[in-house]
Amino acid sequence: MTHKIILDTDPGIDDAMAIFFAFQHPEIEVLGLTTVYGNVPVTMSAHNALVLCEMAGENVPVTKGVGMPWVGKESGYAHFVHGDNGFGNVPVNSPKGELDPRSSAQFIVDMARKYPGEVTLVAIGPLGNLALALRLEPELPKLVKQVVIMGGAAFVPGNVTPVAEANIWNDAYAAEIVFAADWKLTMFGLDVTLSTSFNQEFLDKLESLNPTLGGFVNQTSQFYIDFYSANREDRVCFFHDTMPLAYLVQPELFKIVSGNARVSTDPLNIGQTTVAPPGTTASPEWLNAKSIEVAVGVDEAKLKALYCETYAQ
Repeated sequence: MTHKIILDTDPGIDDAMAIFFAFQHPEIEVLGLTTVYGNVPVTMSAHNALVLCEMAGENVPVTKGVGMPWVGKESGYAHFVHGDNGFGNVPVNSPKGELDPRSSAQFIVDMARKYPGEVTLVAIGPLGNLALALRLEPELPKLVKQVVIMGGAAFVPGNVTPVAEANIWNDAYAAEIVFAADWKLTMFGLDVTLSTSFNQEFLDKLESLNPTLGGFVNQTSQFYIDFYSANREDRVCFFHDTMPLAYLVQPELFKIVSGNARVSTDPLNIGQTTVAPPGTTASPEWLNAKSIEVAVGVDEAKLKALYCETYAQ
């Protein structure tokens, strides 16, 4: 079965890993890349998405989306994680292609209308584009197949604050809108993405299987590894953003739980994703919240094998 997807992204090193995976896997059809601010400013995000498309030899629409949180001031970005250019300071050629003139939100709406019931929205950055698309087309939840996101921390600590993960924290009000919408939403947060680390041996293998795309991931990930290894004895990194795509093609690899979910927007806990599994609360305020699915475990060996098999295509 082929999955038609729109990949909403803020490239980003692990975004590059995810985008290449989507392009390489035979069961995924990428309708377009919609970009958002997050790891880097939105103009750089869109530029980087064009770069990655050309590197992969793929000609799909790339759109520029929201550059500010739904509420609040401009983001501080994550250059300390992804480098000044989003690619670990590895130099890249300027892209020859041009952006699709539509906004990211409009592109999402257009594709959902064109392929009703077929499109999966894969969001691996802050959720501003999806929130805006819901405002442009209130019937969007009926038009898309499902939403899978990388973001949040249901039962583990956050990575930006004690309770908040970066993508949700970056645009908590937008996330609140997206989590409350009446569509199937599956969350791949820190509960699962931090459970599987990737070392230099894995990166070298990825490059041996695909010298161009795997080689770029290996090069850019040196900066990424430096960040993640600052307070560890082992030298590893984490490819958070690829997991939602792996789920589409091999859902059996993941342990999934369900629960009523809310996103906090109060100043102290902003961006917190709290999930109440069935039977854990009798509070109407929680029981009336939208139920989502949350990944809490993965078969690490099979996941890594999937990544390698896909890059070897």
